[in-house]
Amino acid sequence: MAHLPLSRDEMATRGWDELDFLFVTGDAYVDHPSFGAALLTRLLEAEGYRVGLAVQPAPGSPDSLLAMGRPRLAALVSSGVVDSMVNNYTASGKPRRDDRYSVGAAGGIRPDRTVIRYCGLIRDQMGDIPLIIGGIEASLRRFAHYDYWSRQVRRSILQDSQADLLIYGMGELPLLEVAGLLARGVPIRKINAIRGTCVLAKPEQLPSACAAFIRDNPDFRLNASARTVEQLTGKPLPEDEARIMLPPFDEVVQDKTAFAIAFRYQYQEQDPGAGKTLLQQHSRRYLVQNPPQRPLTMAEMDRIAALPYERTAHPRHLADGHVPSLEEVRFSINSHRGCFGGCHYCAITLHQGRIVQRRSDESILAEARLLSGLPDFKGYIHDVGGPTANFFQAACSRQRQGSVCKNRQCLFPEPCPALESDHSAYLSVLRRLRSLPGIKKVFIRSGIRFDYLLMDVKTDFLQELCRHHVSGQLKVAPEHVSRRTLQAMGKPGPEVWQAFRERYAKVNRDLGLQQYLVPYLISGHPGCTLDDAIELALEIKHTRVMPEQVQDFYPTPGTWSTAMYYTGMDPLTLKPVHVPDNREKILQRALLQFGKPENHRLVLEALRCAGRADLIGYGPDKLVPASIRRNNERLSKREAHQDGHPTDRRPKR
Repeated sequence: MAHLPLSRDEMATRGWDELDFLFVTGDAYVDHPSFGAALLTRLLEAEGYRVGLAVQPAPGSPDSLLAMGRPRLAALVSSGVVDSMVNNYTASGKPRRDDRYSVGAAGGIRPDRTVIRYCGLIRDQMGDIPLIIGGIEASLRRFAHYDYWSRQVRRSILQDSQADLLIYGMGELPLLEVAGLLARGVPIRKINAIRGTCVLAKPEQLPSACAAFIRDNPDFRLNASARTVEQLTGKPLPEDEARIMLPPFDEVVQDKTAFAIAFRYQYQEQDPGAGKTLLQQHSRRYLVQNPPQRPLTMAEMDRIAALPYERTAHPRHLADGHVPSLEEVRFSINSHRGCFGGCHYCAITLHQGRIVQRRSDESILAEARLLSGLPDFKGYIHDVGGPTANFFQAACSRQRQGSVCKNRQCLFPEPCPALESDHSAYLSVLRRLRSLPGIKKVFIRSGIRFDYLLMDVKTDFLQELCRHHVSGQLKVAPEHVSRRTLQAMGKPGPEVWQAFRERYAKVNRDLGLQQYLVPYLISGHPGCTLDDAIELALEIKHTRVMPEQVQDFYPTPGTWSTAMYYTGMDPLTLKPVHVPDNREKILQRALLQFGKPENHRLVLEALRCAGRADLIGYGPDKLVPASIRRNNERLSKREAHQDGHPTDRRPKR
């Protein structure tokens, strides 16, 4: 089956004179199940709808969206696989030169704040057509949110985009429900109570129960300064059996405690089984988040995976080069979605959810057979996994029933007694994949949660992983070794990482293999001080494992860590959290790469600031020599750019 149409000529080839839906995306069109635009448009097609795509339309063109005409039912907008601001800028605010989701990795095609820009185009060119937004950029901006790039709290993206409806999280079920209602002639303004959606409306436009709740709590204000900490960490917000009123937009802009409490409720209510409807006033209208959509069944996951994807970029793109992100996933299998890891810097909880939903073994094997038949397949499956590879099934019986715990995490601060750590099902499908004709090797590259692995007493997953699924290096994410920083990240203590390193080394020795760990680390995270960064630098020196990658903490919307970064407090306890300023972030990053000559001056500054002159000099217990050659005295170009970049100056607390 051919790609879905991008032009009127391609519509004519299918015998279409009108679209039902136009899907507008910030990515190049790659018809592969790893790309949300492909997955959702193929699903709509399978339901009998006529769907076309407008790919990276030019914001300056007055008719960039009209090539295929006005769609009959609605326009759908997504920024693409990645948030447009994350895609366009580094954590230090530097523009990225390339875009792996564009043809030829060409940067500068996707506009900043893609969803808002494309919605503006649609309103200009199509007027009052039903307009629905979704994807990562819309999902994580559904409430009033802190925006790192403008250094301010912004309104819900529903207000800034002028969209009619926002689909948050995984969009298959709510999109099909909305599509069915539109096809039956229901006006978009009446579609306001579907799970997994948000609307922005006046009270009289909402369901009667919502309107009554608003009347009972008119113009609610938290007034945090007039309350005790005990009151604020209890139940400080108005609620009934089905709804909770969050602090309004104009209050969370002014009061960081109100922002933190609003985020706490947003986080805790992301439960398909028991989550309540959340309301947040925006001037005269209310942002209403309906409860999360239920998890997909295994049969539904299988159906989506089996849709007739071409697994290539659209032919229109081929003349200009390939789309790099396709090469990363073309011979990989996405076996499951959802993650119960609960890392505070990760947005998966608010987007994919904590409940793991997986495909059947037969579905996964069928995709492997399909891959093995592709002409350029060399026998290597690059990955079989999801957000976390070894979270292959729901964490416990409660999650299998479609609900999560409100007031505790599965693994943090200690593993839940109900958590079932068992890799049997994952190992079973991996063994079957290895036995297929034409499959030489099956790699796992999507990340292993090592604390969960160590809990498994039913299987020897690590031995099988090392023997069959690692190609010399296993990439893992301890992120830090300071207990205080790991606590702020929602990660296990340093002793767990140490136990895993030792076991990994022993398993590989026993197998006669030379395979190494490649740790990924984060610098400048809320809760991390210079002393903590020095502790990590000393650990790096002691183990002689220089990190392949150090990621500066990036405060993206919708994460627990971003709430800490903006407010300077833990949203759960409201206790103060240290937030490194820009200069300290630069020093922390330099400490983690203390061996680079261009970082010596910064490491000296960091050690002196921390009162750790004992680590300056020569010897196995030192981090940096006292004397530095003149050519290393200068700031590196990168540091100078970071230090002076206007987006690095945020308001003092």
